[in-house]
Amino acid sequence: MDKNYVVTKSNKLINCNYDLSLQEQKIILTLASMVQPQDTEFAEYEFKIKDFIKLLGLKDQSKYTELPKITKELKKKVFEITEGTDLIQVSWLGGVRYKRKEGLLILSLDKGLKPYMLGLKELYTSYKLENVLSLKSKYSIRIYEILKSNLYKKNIEVDLEDLKSMVGAKEKTYNTYANFKSKILIRTQKELKNKTNIDFDFEEIKTGRKITSFKFNIKTNKTKLENEIAATKANEVDEAPKVNETYIENVKSIIKIAIGKEITDKSANEIYKCATKHKKYGKNPLELINEVAEYSKTQSIKGFIGWFKSTVTGYEKPIETSKRTAFNDYEQRSYDYNDLEKKLLGWNE
Repeated sequence: MDKNYVVTKSNKLINCNYDLSLQEQKIILTLASMVQPQDTEFAEYEFKIKDFIKLLGLKDQSKYTELPKITKELKKKVFEITEGTDLIQVSWLGGVRYKRKEGLLILSLDKGLKPYMLGLKELYTSYKLENVLSLKSKYSIRIYEILKSNLYKKNIEVDLEDLKSMVGAKEKTYNTYANFKSKILIRTQKELKNKTNIDFDFEEIKTGRKITSFKFNIKTNKTKLENEIAATKANEVDEAPKVNETYIENVKSIIKIAIGKEITDKSANEIYKCATKHKKYGKNPLELINEVAEYSKTQSIKGFIGWFKSTVTGYEKPIETSKRTAFNDYEQRSYDYNDLEKKLLGWNE
């Protein structure tokens, strides 16, 4: 389990109604972070039982008997997704095996989740696992995901009762709006600001005298972003930088978005390392890779990966000499590279 692993889920899955405890959500999101973009089937994921106990915050002497109870209850839970006129009932966990002698836990996701976690091409959301593992409320995790999936819109309006259903706020105490506001919305607002890469405020919308919906204004958490950019730049000064799963996915995403080309993890790793060696250019490696990807559209290339590695290592921005014609008489695409980095490093994320 690595906090830098990336969770990727269909927006349809994020925005449906279900009620999982804090511990159950952490189990599912940890499993989701293990799924690789190239996977066509869910694998079995093996963990040390003691690591999972730590993840879930189980501390008393019954922790080794408590964990099987949690996974057993999670395996029973079913939620529903509407696809057109179809109603689909989906479970969360597929297989659960405790190898007690070896101290291992083997888990797999239910096959019904495949359309919402595998081979996603559009309408999905990605974020670093670390954004949710430190959260202390099940409602904070759900609201984080819902807002994260709508970050690109900047603001959304959500019906009060719909929001309750989406986050699983079924307790009678939340029938009173003041309780829902203070115990869920305000607490979540503080927790996301302190611990995640997004921040929000909200406006109450009334029908008559009754509050019936909210307008959420969603924004990137600047403090969190600045800290992560600083950490990224610190990594860039290493002579032999370690490229983790996040950077690999960033490079693959940049090239996919720019030219629609799929590349392997190995190639993405090599391209990123070449970009970090370009000291003269002075750009963030992701910015440089994006610029070379755009430049590649103008070139006739054989051996794309070799060309890209060679070009990104010694790249200098071409002098613009072309004139506008009937075919290019439009404003060329410009980029906000801070925004690009936020989108591709799980800060869009």
